Amino acid sequence: MTTTPATTPSVAPVDARVPVRRLVPLAAQHVLAMIAAPVSTVFLTSGALRLSPGATASLLSAVLVLCGAGALLQSLGVWKIGARLPFVMLPGGAATALFLQIAQEHGTPTAAGSVLLAAALLLAVLPLYARIVRLFPPLVMGVTVLLIGIAMIRVAARLVTGPDGTGEPSAVLLAALTVLATVAAYLLLRGVWRQTAVLTGMAAGTLLAVVTGIGEFTPAAGSGFALPALLPYGAPRFDLLAALPLLIFSLTTLAEITGQTVMNSETVGRTPDPGRDVPRVARADALVSLMGGLFGTSLMVTSAENVGIGRLTGVRSRFVTAAAGALLVVAGLTTPVSRALAGIPEAVVGGSSLVVYAVIAVMGVEMLRRADLSAASGGPMAAALALAAGLLPLLVPGLYDGFPGWARTVLGSAVVAGTLTAVLLTPLFARFSVPSDEPPPVRSD
Repeated sequence: MTTTPATTPSVAPVDARVPVRRLVPLAAQHVLAMIAAPVSTVFLTSGALRLSPGATASLLSAVLVLCGAGALLQSLGVWKIGARLPFVMLPGGAATALFLQIAQEHGTPTAAGSVLLAAALLLAVLPLYARIVRLFPPLVMGVTVLLIGIAMIRVAARLVTGPDGTGEPSAVLLAALTVLATVAAYLLLRGVWRQTAVLTGMAAGTLLAVVTGIGEFTPAAGSGFALPALLPYGAPRFDLLAALPLLIFSLTTLAEITGQTVMNSETVGRTPDPGRDVPRVARADALVSLMGGLFGTSLMVTSAENVGIGRLTGVRSRFVTAAAGALLVVAGLTTPVSRALAGIPEAVVGGSSLVVYAVIAVMGVEMLRRADLSAASGGPMAAALALAAGLLPLLVPGLYDGFPGWARTVLGSAVVAGTLTAVLLTPLFARFSVPSDEPPPVRSD
């Protein structure tokens, strides 16, 4: 009698387990690619609010732990919280700026209360999301992802040039060498090693900085351990008018979450399902942000920082970002580690980020290619105007300075302005589109 061997069901790449010997370096690569954002956010907050060194260390610990908890929640998922996709979580840059604005105008307790209100509002509106998911066709998603990539390239460039945009030649050179090292690693390495091209590029950039003297590896000052402090600014104070900028921002994050979720789903080979996955991503964002409000941070947001790495390396497993989350929690609780991570030269991180974010922008272009961009549909005009609305605040940063605060929040964000424009114009042009007189293309098989 002949027996047929049992077949093992295939596991989707996103759910595939990764051996520990590969898991650790891949997870470390994700951590190093995103570590500059939480560290720089903490030191920006500390300087603006004039926090003591102890309070700064505590805030850094809190942010790293929350980033790690968010990555674990998004990657592994609990009930309907977290999309089980390879995501990491960061303190939102725009949200931090709004947090500091509220803190300087109304006090830190009001700023902390505003974070709690904004996170609660995001949770409250999620039941309505399924009704509006049809507003995000491929054209809107392509515009959103392309603007995410472009906006992040600008953020990466600021790491090289500094906030004033006038970079030192040595910093620009160091960033360029880091990019070259990343490209060389991607072209020359094979197998598992090729998957760590970004990590290899960052390590090479840091080594070059130290050896040549064009940069410095300077860990943050301090010693010992500092656990997160609960309610570091005292009891939160709730003021709806003062919180309005963050409330508006929390609503507009749904557009960015949608783009990132679709982009990540496509990267890992999962059929995008925004109606199911976006609320799960947003719930995790809201819950971690609620914790952030209690520990002194601004809103925490799921980030596309790691999506480009997944695209470059071809590693789609969500367990890699889960391991990155665990490393972040350990780094947050082991303060000397977090201070050492802060010592990586910003130009090195900026150079690596430029590669990752450029890949994300190309993904947006790929999505636009799948949209209906025929002249009869009006798609080209809708996409053009949406990109113009999104690029304006990037190209002319002070364009909306004279507008009310709520208008600056919406119009001054590239992703929000561009996405909302695409959402409004796409159905409008579709409604007034004219049938094309051109015959359908003839296929030759």
